Amino acid sequence: MRNDLLGASSFAVLCVPMVLASGSAFADPAVDGEKLLQDNCSRCHAIGKTGESPLPIAPRFRDVMRIYGAESLEEALGEGLVTGHADMPEFVFPPDQVGAIVAYLHTLEVAE
Repeated sequence: MRNDLLGASSFAVLCVPMVLASGSAFADPAVDGEKLLQDNCSRCHAIGKTGESPLPIAPRFRDVMRIYGAESLEEALGEGLVTGHADMPEFVFPPDQVGAIVAYLHTLEVAE
């Protein structure tokens, strides 16, 4: 029995640093998505559950979620989000970032 315990603890000592080094084992995609939206969108849009958009004509993301829902934006985020607003740049996100953004947007669907 003692050998089994030593084997298990040795395994844990070897594995825990590898898991922590990978960084993604415990990552929350919604947190990553919020960071992406903060970096790319918050200059104009309110991206959170509260607050107003810095650019008054830019819709608050929580309002967009009420109209469209997170899943309906998934394809647009991956293929290129284009609007009729000339000042808004086109955004194309890689699949892992799309997943993170959609995970965050789901947190806004229940806001207000």
